[in-house]
Amino acid sequence: MNMAKRVSLSGNEAVATAMMQIEPDVVAAYPITPSTEVPQYFSQYVNNGQVKTEFIPVESEHSAMSACIGASAAGARVMTATSSNGLAYMWEPLYIAASLRRPIVMAAVNRALSGPINIHNDHSDTMGARDSGWLQIYSENVQEAYDNFIQAVKVAENTEVRLPVMVCYDGFITSHGIENMMLLGAEEVKKFVGEHKADYSLLGDTPAAFGAFDGNQYYFEHKRLQAQGMINAKKVILETAAEYGKITGRKYNFFEEYKIDDAEIAVVVIGSSAGTSKVAVDELRENGIRAGLVKLRVFRPFPAPEIAEALKNVKALAVLDKTDSFATTGGPLFKEVRSAVYGNGANKIVKSYIYGLGGRDVTVDSIKEVYTGLQKDIAAGKYETYNYLGVRE
Repeated sequence: MNMAKRVSLSGNEAVATAMMQIEPDVVAAYPITPSTEVPQYFSQYVNNGQVKTEFIPVESEHSAMSACIGASAAGARVMTATSSNGLAYMWEPLYIAASLRRPIVMAAVNRALSGPINIHNDHSDTMGARDSGWLQIYSENVQEAYDNFIQAVKVAENTEVRLPVMVCYDGFITSHGIENMMLLGAEEVKKFVGEHKADYSLLGDTPAAFGAFDGNQYYFEHKRLQAQGMINAKKVILETAAEYGKITGRKYNFFEEYKIDDAEIAVVVIGSSAGTSKVAVDELRENGIRAGLVKLRVFRPFPAPEIAEALKNVKALAVLDKTDSFATTGGPLFKEVRSAVYGNGANKIVKSYIYGLGGRDVTVDSIKEVYTGLQKDIAAGKYETYNYLGVRE
């Protein structure tokens, strides 16, 4: 049945359902909290005969990504899921997957990296892998996790891109939180993503070699081609979002602008905290404060000129990072945003806030503190660039 239907699902079950509807050739995965449910649900679909996917239960996350790379190189449509230390254990093949231009799609369920050991949500895992060559698309809620996963397949497999994609969503908050959402029909999803076509692989009419030694004669050129795939991805992401919008009515872009048109003060944030931040914006607006929000969806490739345009009239801006770069110069999102807005608008205040590490709760009041701080900074004409929010100093 192709009609969309309203259901109540957790983020993990929604993503596993998207995988079932797409029906990849291979899924290789190893369990780690809080992503375990994705391969767990999917293995049930395999066992029940709902999909014909080859499910490979491996002995580690390193093996999971290695199996994904091998299957993709053989011409298969491939998917996996992981979190936190599991992503870290994939580190070596993570880079190999991108450099071999393998269009693997991964559910990256955000969880704090050890140590100390922590199973709760922050973005230290995927942000640590931000320069691995994977596209990164972040989700605010269950609906977005489902929608982003379906779109990611079409983006990854586009011949102008041919790069792997992480679909990121917040551990426990989104992965285990049950929300109302709209589910597409399986045939509609299959039609949207299309048939998987490997333009080159280990097998078939045009066999290719993978993983060969690449000396200084060609390595640089291959990296430049890889970078071009990331550059091309911007156009493909927007085209795919427009096509998806036609069948769902849900509009996606590089980021969402929330009451930003006339905003004097604004926050840039990623993931589930955007929902909390929107409530803060609404409450501030009721008191006549011109607050706005930019919720970033696509972090890689980073939409720098588009961000700069959206924030050009904002007087003061706070960028919230749910991870720390430990460089003493702010978080990774802050650095990208500040670089993007550099030269756009005289004397713009741009502040970095590290927040929510290890699952520390973020409240409407704490977000409102950030906005009121920006007001004070405008009035004072000076500010602290690097800040921590909600921590005992």
